[in-house]
Amino acid sequence: MQQEKSKEDHSRLFNITAKDLTAGNRRLVEVPYTATLSHAMNTLVANSISSLPVAAPPGHWIGAGGSMIMESDKQTGAVRKHYIGILTMLDILAHIAGGEHNLSDPTDLDRKMGSQVSSVIGHCLEGLSLWTLNPSTTLLECMEVFSKGIHRALVPVESSIESSNTISGVELVESSSAYRMLTQMDLLQFLRDHHFDDLKDVLSRSISDLRAVNESVYAVTASTSVSNAIKSMKAALLNAVPIVHAPEVAEEDHLQLINGRHRKVIGTFSATDLKACRLLELQAWLPLSALEFTEKVSGNERETVSCTEEATMEEAIEKVVTRRVHRVWVVNHQGLLKGVVSLTDIIRSIRAALL
Repeated sequence: MQQEKSKEDHSRLFNITAKDLTAGNRRLVEVPYTATLSHAMNTLVANSISSLPVAAPPGHWIGAGGSMIMESDKQTGAVRKHYIGILTMLDILAHIAGGEHNLSDPTDLDRKMGSQVSSVIGHCLEGLSLWTLNPSTTLLECMEVFSKGIHRALVPVESSIESSNTISGVELVESSSAYRMLTQMDLLQFLRDHHFDDLKDVLSRSISDLRAVNESVYAVTASTSVSNAIKSMKAALLNAVPIVHAPEVAEEDHLQLINGRHRKVIGTFSATDLKACRLLELQAWLPLSALEFTEKVSGNERETVSCTEEATMEEAIEKVVTRRVHRVWVVNHQGLLKGVVSLTDIIRSIRAALL
């Protein structure tokens, strides 16, 4: 009986599709290519999300990465719009901090926030990766895509390409009357909320045993300015960095990323922190250090999300899902940094263990 139950659970887990994973997700939140950064940021803040697909009229643009992801009329099949890329919080931050300018000059920020989103997409590489997942893509196939560092994909509510029945997995060409977004976080939340017997064994193992810990971890110091932190993160394609106690480093190390290992973590500087930030506040806080900025944004609740290498995978998932963060800093018992576990690392290592 027990064996049959585990077989049934096994097939249940392996029969989950992208359609199931997005069933409860709301309609896609997007912006037109003509929207200003200011409008886009308000949309991100209002919906508490960190990225937005950008839509344009068909036939005028090359989609990000050569993609052709279209929204079409359900009745006639006529193409209404073309998704040309993704705008992230890091794109907005990088645009604000880019170039030579005075961060405390209000007219400069107003001018930058008045830019069209189409001119800002792809400041950071992530904005140039726009993917769709066919609704019939299995959970394991979704995990394979997300374990390669793709953070999100559009899932058509009904795919016009489904007729072939053979296509599942990640696509660059799609047409549908509507889409939903599937993110790495959605997938992990789904696994957390549905207690699959098949996963119990994997989730009870430690993150180090599952080889989920990435020991290469870049950081900024308590004295690094917001603009230097943003420029460094953009160059290294990082959405967040730990802020570490490093009083002994050379002056120029406050201007760039340093090796964070074996240093004490005192905070996290993350592009998604901006979700809690209105434009006027942003104006006043940009000239601060990254540490002061995070204290302003998060008020007094600046507890760093961290764990030790002995933490179970279940504990790591619980931390990222409940705290809505995209990584957990791994520290030793003295609180010194040993590495990082990102959502990509979590998904990659669970998939490897399941296979």
